Amino acid sequence: MQPFPRSLITAGGALALVIGMLSLTPIPVAGQTSSSAGKTKSVVTSKAWTPARAADGHPDLQGLWSNAILTPLERPDELAGKAVLTEQEAAAYEKQTVERNNVDRRNAIIGTEADVARAYNNAWYDRGSKVGKTRRTSLIVDPPDGRIPPLTPEAQQRMAERAKARNLHPADGPEDRALNERCILNNTTGPPMLPGPYNNNYQLVQTPGAVVIFNEMIHEPRIVALDRSTHLPQSIRLWKGDSIGHWEGDTLLVDTTNFTDQTNFRGAGENLHLVERFTRVDADTLRYEFTVDDPRSFTRAWTAAIDSAKTEGPILEYACHEGNYGMRNLLSAARAEEKKAPGNKAK
Repeated sequence: MQPFPRSLITAGGALALVIGMLSLTPIPVAGQTSSSAGKTKSVVTSKAWTPARAADGHPDLQGLWSNAILTPLERPDELAGKAVLTEQEAAAYEKQTVERNNVDRRNAIIGTEADVARAYNNAWYDRGSKVGKTRRTSLIVDPPDGRIPPLTPEAQQRMAERAKARNLHPADGPEDRALNERCILNNTTGPPMLPGPYNNNYQLVQTPGAVVIFNEMIHEPRIVALDRSTHLPQSIRLWKGDSIGHWEGDTLLVDTTNFTDQTNFRGAGENLHLVERFTRVDADTLRYEFTVDDPRSFTRAWTAAIDSAKTEGPILEYACHEGNYGMRNLLSAARAEEKKAPGNKAK
């Protein structure tokens, strides 16, 4: 079901440019607060810089951006208690991670699963090759341990019920499969937006009444309304939620609610309240922060930050659509397995 990623097409040019420019600027951890009104405070600071202005006087955020980077969302267990790497540790981590991610190492998986689990050669991938300049060990900046807070008992029960349903009905129909398999939404496309193995580019188009965020992964556009201050009725639920935005100084703040109960970002539920911030910190860097606030799913709110690098692109088609041959083959294979099950006399 996964179509070809873009990185092989751009490996000789844009990929080298992206890797060369990628870096996280200093992100000192500070206290972060949130409320049901969405008045979260930014947890990062930056040096003063005067951005170019759009016709309406607000900073010009338009352009193509890449968030490919090796820094993981959560701090790895082996780095517990260590927020920042030394230069030597960062170099070793980068080398180890690049080697570990190299899917051309066929001997790393035993048996026939090697060709299935590593169907793409390494040339197709575009993960970047560096951590950020700050050498932080996680994109999560709050809580200080760099980890997603524990799920609440309600969220744990919800996840257990979903797992049970998947085991009982893994492929009765396409609705039983994950959204990324159905080519509806990828877990890195967002919101919130996170680095993935490839297709890490996105484009911002800005008007006085709206900002459009166009993701290369599953080619999903998201329209952020700037001309209204209230969300849609709660009865209206959207895959990517309902996003409304406003400017706080030179930062575009995007407030998103009205998610579906299937979006399920890292265990979040339909009551997820997401606050994103986009800040142009220099000519080649767009800082992206997001705060996840869902008291019914997480024991506390949490925040991550990543600096996206300006890139020339272009954004290429991600040829994935509902009803593709992969889904048809997956469902037909499930029917074949059912016929072979003990006690089934169907031929």
